[in-house]
Amino acid sequence: MGNQGLGAARPPYMLIFLGILFAVAPAVVWTTLARTRPIGLAIGGTLLAGAGLLIGVQRGWIEAPRPDAHLLFTALAPLLIACGVGLEGRHGNPPPPRWTYRRNGAIGFLGTQFALTLAVGLVYALLLSEGSDAPPSKALPSLPAGISITDEGIGCGSGGCYREATVTSEDGLSRPEIIRELGLQQESCRANGWLLDWRDVCVGARDNGKNVIVYATWGY
Repeated sequence: MGNQGLGAARPPYMLIFLGILFAVAPAVVWTTLARTRPIGLAIGGTLLAGAGLLIGVQRGWIEAPRPDAHLLFTALAPLLIACGVGLEGRHGNPPPPRWTYRRNGAIGFLGTQFALTLAVGLVYALLLSEGSDAPPSKALPSLPAGISITDEGIGCGSGGCYREATVTSEDGLSRPEIIRELGLQQESCRANGWLLDWRDVCVGARDNGKNVIVYATWGY
C-alpha cells in the first residue's frame, strides 16, 4: 500500500475559476431576461444563493456529492428562471426589443450546460463501476480527543480501492479499548451519493496485532 500525506492536494486555480463560473452562469443569464425589479431581484438572489451553495460543495466547505450537486443545480436553475419569466409575464409587461432572441439564447445556453453536466455525470458513474478510486479522507471516522492518526494511505484489491489510517491512543488505551472508544466494533455503511453515485461508503476498524487500523471502503 502506498503512503499518502495527510494533507490534500489543492485544486488548480483554473479549476476553481471554472467552478465559480459554472455556478454563477445561470444568475448572469437571468440578468439578460429580467424585466421587473422585485421579481428580478428575488430570482437573481435565489440563483446566487444556489451558486454559493454549489461553490461551497466544490470547495469542500459543504459535505455533499459533487457530481449530484452539479446535476441538481443545472436542472433546477432553468426551472427557477422559467418561473421568473412566467411571473413577470403575468404582470403584463411587454418584452423589450430583441428579448425573444435573448430568451432563445438563454434556453440554448442552459440546455447545453445541463447536457454537458449530464454527460460528464454519466461518464463519472461509469467510471465508478471500475472501482479505481478510494474514498476521500473525510470518509474516515472522526476521532475523539486522545486518539490521533499516525499514518494514512490507500490500497486496492479485488474488491476495489480503500483508504485506511493507523491510529494510536495518547492516553495509553489498549487496542480493543481504542476500537470501543471509536464505536467501530462493527462496520457501518451509509449512502455516498444521491443520483449518480449509488455506492455506500463503509467504515470500520480492525486490530492487526500491533496497531488499530480504521478504514473506509466502498460497498455496492
